[in-house]
Amino acid sequence: MLINMPRTGPTNPVTRKIIEEMSSVGYKIKSNFMIAIAEDLQKPTRSRIEVNVARLERVCKANETVAVPGKVLSFGILTKPLTVSALAFSKEAESKIKKAGGKTITLLELVKTNPKGTKVRLIK
Repeated sequence: MLINMPRTGPTNPVTRKIIEEMSSVGYKIKSNFMIAIAEDLQKPTRSRIEVNVARLERVCKANETVAVPGKVLSFGILTKPLTVSALAFSKEAESKIKKAGGKTITLLELVKTNPKGTKVRLIK
């Protein structure tokens, strides 16, 4: 007999805090950007977004701010400086971003510095 269990969402307390913060700020200031990221973070871990550095190189312009509602992985080469905000970074991806002259920030830092998501590209 198959029992349907209700979805509980992410169990990681840090991820839950990020989702709660982004949802509350998003609805308060009517920011579809923050609401979209919060909804993407509520997906199961196995279907969460993973973006390689090669994709950032391909789709982003130099000195752009990028938000990834998931993890940034290290496959590829990055030659342009970017400000990348994500749920998590692999150690090598973080070093590649910094080596290219960019910087990495958490999603909560992005919420505090730019709650409307102005001039931020969402990579899915």
